[in-house]
Amino acid sequence: MQHHVLVIDDEPEVHEVIRLQLSGTRYQVLAAADGEQGIRLLEANALTVDVIICDVRMPKISGVEAVAYFRREYPSTPVIVLTGYPDVNLAVQFLKQGALEYLIKPVDKEKLVEAVDQAAAQRTLFSGPRPNE
Repeated sequence: MQHHVLVIDDEPEVHEVIRLQLSGTRYQVLAAADGEQGIRLLEANALTVDVIICDVRMPKISGVEAVAYFRREYPSTPVIVLTGYPDVNLAVQFLKQGALEYLIKPVDKEKLVEAVDQAAAQRTLFSGPRPNE
């Protein structure tokens, strides 16, 4: 079964790095340049997005606002926060909001795959198989 990962980051190279790190696995990556585009993509693909990876600092809608929205509107879709600016207080805030993981850029491939595997397993456990599976 293929899982879909929505990557929301304003740096196109981050999309490509994550796509490459997840290549050869069972994940297909959808990319969004900011929180606003990420919300639109999720709304259009809610039945197929299994995991969200979201940056913190982005234009339009910040990662803080986007994660709050995802947890409220799509509580069964796990969120992994990815940032280039680690902040312990912010990490605690995200984890209290329900983010599954808080990863620091550049993220190690093994750590990323492990976090996405855990998130996909959680999504399957709590929501069951998607329609037509």
